[in-house]
Amino acid sequence: MAGFFFNDTPVHNYDEAKTSDTNAYATFFQAMLDRGVYFAPSQFEALFLSSAHSDEDIETTIAAARDSFAIVAGSTS
Repeated sequence: MAGFFFNDTPVHNYDEAKTSDTNAYATFFQAMLDRGVYFAPSQFEALFLSSAHSDEDIETTIAAARDSFAIVAGSTS
């Protein structure tokens, strides 16, 4: 189980999480979806990895995330 936030500072609680950039997460979510990787549509939900995910699934997700983070970086500059 994991989660992450688009924020300039570490997030330790809900009040800090609420200061995160939800538009950046929405851009990331859509970019991942466009690449065939489904994340929770809200950054306030958890991510799950299971033994059902193959090494290929993980590599595909990493490549999609790399591309998606680049899109987010380009949209916020």
